[in-house]
Amino acid sequence: MDHWGEIRKLIEARHADRLAKKVKALDHESRKEVAARLPELLKELQGRFDPWDDGLVDYGVALRVAGAATFGGAAAVASWLYRRDFAPQWAGPDNDADLILAVLADRPAAWRADLAERLVLRMRVFDDRGMALALALLRETGIEPPPHDPLVAGWVDREPSRLGDDPLLDHLLPRLFEAEGVGRMLQREPLEGWLGALLRLVKAGRVKREVLIEGCVRRFLLGGTANDLRFFVRLHEALDPSPAEVTSHARDYLRLLAASPGPVAELAMKRLRACDDLTADDLAEVWESLLFRSERKLVRAGLSWLDRSVRHTPALADVIAAPLARAFATDSAELQERAVELALAHVGGMSEEGRAAVREAVELLAPHLGHRAAMAFAGGTVAKAEPAFVPPPLPTAPERAHSLAPPIESVEDLNQLMSEGARSWHAWERLLAGFVTLVGRDRAGVVAVMRPLLLDGPDRPEYRQEAWGWGQADQWLWGAARSLTATAPIRGAWRRFMPKGTLAAPHRLLLHRAAEILRAVEEDTLPPLLLATPTHSTGHVAAAELVRRLEIIEAAGTKPPAADLQQALLRLPRTPDPEAEKRAARLTSAAGRILAAWTCPEVEIKLEWTCGSDGGDHDWHDRSHHHNVRLVPTATTAPVGLPLVDLILGVPQHWAQAEHREWWPSMLPSHREVAAAYLMPYVLRRFWRESPVGPEPARALARAEGPAGAAFSAVLARVLGDPQMPESVDVLLEVTARDELPAAEIGRQIGLLVASGEVRMIDMVAALDAAARQGAHAQVWRIAAAALPALLPAPGERPRNGLAGFVTLAIAVAEWCDARGEIPEVRAMAARKGSSGLLREIRRLHDRLTDGTDKKG
Repeated sequence: MDHWGEIRKLIEARHADRLAKKVKALDHESRKEVAARLPELLKELQGRFDPWDDGLVDYGVALRVAGAATFGGAAAVASWLYRRDFAPQWAGPDNDADLILAVLADRPAAWRADLAERLVLRMRVFDDRGMALALALLRETGIEPPPHDPLVAGWVDREPSRLGDDPLLDHLLPRLFEAEGVGRMLQREPLEGWLGALLRLVKAGRVKREVLIEGCVRRFLLGGTANDLRFFVRLHEALDPSPAEVTSHARDYLRLLAASPGPVAELAMKRLRACDDLTADDLAEVWESLLFRSERKLVRAGLSWLDRSVRHTPALADVIAAPLARAFATDSAELQERAVELALAHVGGMSEEGRAAVREAVELLAPHLGHRAAMAFAGGTVAKAEPAFVPPPLPTAPERAHSLAPPIESVEDLNQLMSEGARSWHAWERLLAGFVTLVGRDRAGVVAVMRPLLLDGPDRPEYRQEAWGWGQADQWLWGAARSLTATAPIRGAWRRFMPKGTLAAPHRLLLHRAAEILRAVEEDTLPPLLLATPTHSTGHVAAAELVRRLEIIEAAGTKPPAADLQQALLRLPRTPDPEAEKRAARLTSAAGRILAAWTCPEVEIKLEWTCGSDGGDHDWHDRSHHHNVRLVPTATTAPVGLPLVDLILGVPQHWAQAEHREWWPSMLPSHREVAAAYLMPYVLRRFWRESPVGPEPARALARAEGPAGAAFSAVLARVLGDPQMPESVDVLLEVTARDELPAAEIGRQIGLLVASGEVRMIDMVAALDAAARQGAHAQVWRIAAAALPALLPAPGERPRNGLAGFVTLAIAVAEWCDARGEIPEVRAMAARKGSSGLLREIRRLHDRLTDGTDKKG
């Protein structure tokens, strides 16, 4: 009978279930024949697919079943089952364990045990593809598994619902406390998972308490990160060892105090405090270990334990000298002071040797504490006080603006800049102005230079994008160049390619200016020059220069493009130029009359913080959900009757992706707050890898004119809180030096940004501290004073990480600028009960601001 032919058909048909039944019925010789023919079939199947194709995966289960049933040796079966071409790395665990077990069932027990060991030792990770099969074979054969960490990790990755009945429990439970990586996996488990299962086994008597307690302690001694050990800490505390159980491991707990992660050291301290059998030497070792830790919580607890012990047993006073000397080295002023108080309280019980240990450590103390200690421990060296920091004067503000290079003067320069592309608004404005001027002066020359570039270069702009439009400014200029050189495939592109969606008004104004050039080329109505080309680096157009340009246009008998005129008006400085006004009054065109009547409009910007669609008051301290922050500006202004000007000063809401947003401040150089309002959708990172507003737009806003309010403050506050933007400190210093810093509003925005979790307190403190140390200390104080009401937690709320550091900075800058005046929120928090580091700093700040009048009263 042709057994091989039937086996081959079943493999090619991928009928693994029928194949398993067939191969189990084969006799020894038939199995040998199948085993001999399988490699040949595998090679044939591989030839049907490209090397990069994973088509062989579809045949993997059938091939594995056939090989497991027919290969003679356990080594050959293990190698066959683990072939990579049966299951690529991305394929995940094998799902055919039941079929493999079925075809292996008639193999001898020793053979299956050998296969189980081989499969285990091949594993490299907890989710190894063969984990299910290996665990099943180990359970069936009952052998002791070979020591291998991935096996233990794979075992704990399974649901422990029937753990007490698992044959592997007795073998693998002790290894739970030794295998690398198991702790991190168990930490992900819910409370009712492995932790609950182990506790139920203890309660049922299936596992002894001593085994788990001893295992936890052994795991702690092996070391690891806090995350590696957190599950074992939870298990240990859930077991709640009795004093008698602790006593048997007292030396082990002592060893854990010095260098274990904080949760383990805290656990060990808690257990040792309940142990009555510690000797004086043991206590000395405990306190030395605790008082040398970096965690203030542990040092504070160690000092408290030390004090209570000596008060209960005065003879221990001599034992505490060395630990207290160690505590003098802490970087916490609060803990240093507490250690000094304890040393002074118990100096009478110390031997001369103990006093000498404390005396030598006096030089580690802050000078004011060193003097107190030296009075009781005569001969101690007091550290010299560091000179009080004196803030330097503010640096001089750099020049607000400088003159820009003139427009392009030659067709060769135009050709080069068109090829390179405009990467900044300066380059764009030069390119746009140069194109218009040169076409008017030497149309044939421009065509001669541009035509080869257009014919040989890439196909731009894309004329098939009518549905999306041309959203980039240079697309319109390339369209104008094609119309000029008669290489455009269609006419009237200026009507068809303006984007239809919601655009930010500055973006729309930019595109309209560029579209006007394309239209003027098609209709042969280009003016001799443009009005809105900036004369200064802020984006301003000098009034006298604007009048001169309009005089040239009038003399040529042409009209300026409408968007260009309106952009030019928005770029006029806020300060009037009397001579330019006189000249403008003599202009006769409609554009001239508009210019002569122009006065800079005033715009009031308000900024609302919202969370998602919620309006009104919102609790930004609530940490039960992620705050979906949106900054929503609104503008109030009187219309001037010019459509694009009214559109842009009205600040309509927009949330689309914005092209050229870095250019927007240059388009509104006399309306700083309006330009900042348009950046509100981009101040906060809305999704991964999005680039929020950076320090350069903030610097441009800093050099613009006009009121600086909530929108500008939000931009500056956000960049100050970004550790990747250290240049933001220079922006703050520059605005401060010009006396234009809205410090209180910046403080309010900082408070909201930190409270809502958009920036980290530590990063904000670092930036403000850098600014204060460079002369902006008075402004930083006003910022901090305005931020504190939003940052201080309500009673019962957990404060933000780093808030104590923010208050410490506030104290320092208040001292540097001799600030006075009570802050109600600070007063209220200072009156709360407690002795945390934050409350102590709040009380220091309150005393500083009120000269301690509350205490005097």
